[in-house]
Amino acid sequence: MPFPDIDPIIFQIGPFALRWYALAYIAGLIGGWYYLLSLASSAPIPQPQNKDEISPLDDLLIWVTLGTILGGRLGYVVFYNPEFYLAHPGQILAVWEGGMSFHGGFLGVTIAAYVYARKQGINPLSLGDLLGATAPIGLFFGRIANFINSELWGRPTEFSLGVVFPNGGPLPRHPSQLYEACLEGLILFVVLAYLCRRTNALQKPGLIMGIFIAGYGLSRMIIEQFFREPDAHIGYFIGGTTTGFWLSVPMLMAGLFFVYLATRIKAENQNG
Repeated sequence: MPFPDIDPIIFQIGPFALRWYALAYIAGLIGGWYYLLSLASSAPIPQPQNKDEISPLDDLLIWVTLGTILGGRLGYVVFYNPEFYLAHPGQILAVWEGGMSFHGGFLGVTIAAYVYARKQGINPLSLGDLLGATAPIGLFFGRIANFINSELWGRPTEFSLGVVFPNGGPLPRHPSQLYEACLEGLILFVVLAYLCRRTNALQKPGLIMGIFIAGYGLSRMIIEQFFREPDAHIGYFIGGTTTGFWLSVPMLMAGLFFVYLATRIKAENQNG
């Protein structure tokens, strides 16, 4: 299947260029923000009693944005290419040249959300539930942008959905970005949306957050093990595993722990 002819730059005026990748971040953050607000009333988070009262979530978008960008960039620097950036420290802040890590962004948002929750008197687990429910929106748009940028492509394949990427050599490759958009984005979003809208999952602090973390970790491990090709300067580890695979293992374990904790605490409260 030929690679679609989509310019990564939407439009350019002089030195300013709007890229699909930047638009994906904007859509993910703003779209996720409005979706989060629509779920907030179902979670045990204080709500404004009148229109003049300030919501404890009003400034959350700023904190999440900073956590995403700073954490994502520093995560890429530390996890994927530390040697290069140690030799070229001036390039660390050159985000416009590419290079973001989900795992770094996840850590950045986690730290930002925890500090924000403590400042606002919100249960960090309940805030984590809202963020976990909305994160797949950003993941979906981000992976679509990765595909448009012809980056993070998969391993060579004879599968009918294989794509010949313009910078990936002559062989068709798995469009692993689209696989991730489906698993980490669309499917995970639908599962979490059902739990939030149709069950009382948001009343069990940490449950939705745990399902998201575990679901992402498992999805990423599958993609990394069977479809995605690692960065050329890193390569494979034992058993054909990758850096992304091993960074996702603790996410799966942590997510399952939070699910167990949320269900156990709820059961103990009911029995008590």
